[in-house]
Amino acid sequence: MKRLKRFTDRVARAGIAALVVSGCAYAAGVRINTTKSIPVGLYLTSNAQVAKGAYVLFCPPENEVFTMAKERGYIGAGFCPGGYGYLMKRILAAKNDIVVIDEAGVRVNGELLPFSVPRKVDSAGRALPHFHVEHYRLGDDELLLMSDVSGTSFDGRYFGPVDRSQIKTVIRPVMTL
Repeated sequence: MKRLKRFTDRVARAGIAALVVSGCAYAAGVRINTTKSIPVGLYLTSNAQVAKGAYVLFCPPENEVFTMAKERGYIGAGFCPGGYGYLMKRILAAKNDIVVIDEAGVRVNGELLPFSVPRKVDSAGRALPHFHVEHYRLGDDELLLMSDVSGTSFDGRYFGPVDRSQIKTVIRPVMTL
């Protein structure tokens, strides 16, 4: 009996220590990505400028596309308005870029982005939303957030441009796979 109590005490202390370390790491700006949206790995928040090519952490806008995404499990629950979790993507188009999103994929300034062909259905066979635009010039505060590493990411080809105000921080890779 004493051995069991000592073991459970150790497990409890280890759990508490893990929570404290996790909390400290989060407070220090450490973020972990385990999704297909950007390279899997460890990132740090930064004060860098929100600019084309940057990886960002953002709160999705409250709308029916993101509500459906949350209900279907494409995005998690969290502390953003609407109860959405933060998402991590890369800015692949910004102010004055010309964007085309159609069944062939996403083109920015005439160049087809890799991994950008929209899927018609998700892995459960449910229809995915599609955002279609032809020759759309992004406004001053619009950003197209995409994956450049996966064709199965829930990204701008499904929800379109987002407002710069949705960006919470630029994240910098520390260690990725």
